[in-house]
Amino acid sequence: MNLRFIAADGVVAHAQGHPGERLLDAAQRAGMPLEGTCDGDMACATCHVMIDAADFARLPPASEEEEQLLDLAYAATRTSRLACQVRLTAALDGLTARVP
Repeated sequence: MNLRFIAADGVVAHAQGHPGERLLDAAQRAGMPLEGTCDGDMACATCHVMIDAADFARLPPASEEEEQLLDLAYAATRTSRLACQVRLTAALDGLTARVP
């Protein structure tokens, strides 16, 4: 599946995602500066991304724990997600995520 990432400086990177993998893994492969320090254990928010508004409804809802971490994330918006918590599916083909 095709994914698009927009870095904070506006540089656009395209990546291929694979069903079942995390959005974080695809973003890191594309060279996006997302740390994912806790390796997906939801103990940080270093993989915070903002999903394009047109794509956000295609994602399953965030868990309460994820929402609590997003409250602490830099520049969080209503379409913010933790990239470690987004599992890719065919329904997410063409997704755009912005790195704050």
